[in-house]
Amino acid sequence: MELNTLWFCLIAVLWTGYLVLEGFDFGVGMWLSILGKTASERRAVLRTIGPVWDGNEVWLLTAGGATFAAFPEWYATLFSGFYLPLFLILVALIVRGVGLEFRSKLEGPRWQRRWEQAIQVGSWIPALLWGVAFANIVRGVPLDANHQFTGTFLGLLSPFALLGGLATTLLFLSHGAVFVALKTQGTLRTRALGWAKRMALPTLGVSGAFGLWTQVRYSVAWTWPVLGFVALALGAAALSVWREREGQAFTFNCLAIAGVVVLLFGSLFPDVMPALDPAHSLTVQNASSTAYTLRIMTYVAVALVPFVLAYQGWTYWVFRQRVTVDELTPTLGEG
Repeated sequence: MELNTLWFCLIAVLWTGYLVLEGFDFGVGMWLSILGKTASERRAVLRTIGPVWDGNEVWLLTAGGATFAAFPEWYATLFSGFYLPLFLILVALIVRGVGLEFRSKLEGPRWQRRWEQAIQVGSWIPALLWGVAFANIVRGVPLDANHQFTGTFLGLLSPFALLGGLATTLLFLSHGAVFVALKTQGTLRTRALGWAKRMALPTLGVSGAFGLWTQVRYSVAWTWPVLGFVALALGAAALSVWREREGQAFTFNCLAIAGVVVLLFGSLFPDVMPALDPAHSLTVQNASSTAYTLRIMTYVAVALVPFVLAYQGWTYWVFRQRVTVDELTPTLGEG
């Protein structure tokens, strides 16, 4: 395997880690005021992701950095052409991060509610726009001979792209509800399982429709089994939710999201940024860095990535216990 193809695959792996881990973070944020009826319950919901959410975002930084180093033309075209949606995602992530850090700094209910609203908004926007962005990358965008984006923001809001945004939103909502059920007890767990049951069929239907559209219109023959795998994983997740086996459901959701990433990147290859005019497309060949750069990156990745994975795995193990509302001391204004 050539190094540029290897790094295309590694970037897909990084996006898989980000969407699987940050996916339930987004879901928890979107469910915050629905699952948490009181301030104590909302605090318990946030504590399910409290020790890990910032570590999960590292996957996005790493994916962006790897794209910049391995495929600089892809990075430049992507961030210039998708400037507005990516800027909105960045602002939303900042707002959500500030909300998670600042909510507990004061005990006033008005202060806490405002930051809780910021967390929710900062979770909904990326959940939707990541799907829109990836759908557009797979569909292809208008590029000129210099690989410059020549379209508009409204041009990115095609029916296919909007369906992609709806699919990722529902996937993350289901993922988040199952994660809250996995990490809590009592009323919160019951409420989260109830919403996970309600979300199972809509998620399967919309995600299946998006996957089928992707496969038929934009993908290749070898990704048909991948689409089947995604459908089976989502079906198994739904069945596990109905049996109230949230651990199994969470595992199947992770596998389904990973399968979606494989489907999307498999549909792209050997392009990294398809153009509506195929002659102007960016590929793993014409968008990549030099062989020397890719070789140095490979050595660094082999040396450092195992330590990063070990540390994050250790973090999840340390904070594996379930969160209960009773163990949290109420603060001023909590009802």
